[in-house]
Amino acid sequence: MHLSIRTCVFITLLFIAVQAVVLYFMGQPAICECGYVKLWEGVVLSSGNSQHLTDWYTFSHVIHGFLFYLALWYFFPRMPIATRFLLALGVEAGWEIIENTPWLIEHYRQQALAQGYVGDSIINSLMDTLAEALGFFLAWRLPVLAIVALGVGMELFVGLSIRDNLFLNVLGFFYQFEFIREWQGGGG
Repeated sequence: MHLSIRTCVFITLLFIAVQAVVLYFMGQPAICECGYVKLWEGVVLSSGNSQHLTDWYTFSHVIHGFLFYLALWYFFPRMPIATRFLLALGVEAGWEIIENTPWLIEHYRQQALAQGYVGDSIINSLMDTLAEALGFFLAWRLPVLAIVALGVGMELFVGLSIRDNLFLNVLGFFYQFEFIREWQGGGG
């Protein structure tokens, strides 16, 4: 089933609207409680992290787009690209909602770099979803080697810059190694 661009845009906006409304009713603030919006929040251990438009974790969401494109391309090669895009966007929007549940916020707080984490502002969460969409689009249009280089490069850059990245975040979600916790906390 091929979707028109108009239908694809409508469904995209619907996913984003549903995400925003659900987060609102979950009690997440629309913007940073500081009262203003910044393009970039570069301090991980700050009350502004995950509250402004972009931050260090935006790179992870771009990589989500790369990975969703890869998985959907591999498992559903005949599925139209628009359908794959909407599926990936829906998964990301769903993840953004789950990520802001009290249980998951508390789980993240157990990690060294997320001890003061209160969840995302709605605007940050929506930007994370748009970052995933950007990653999906880049993976669709750029050569595989370029996407691999971008993904590895972002992981290394973020990992060396803030001692965290998508890989360490996922690893810490399932099991926290003490030597990683110490390194992320500034030791070693």
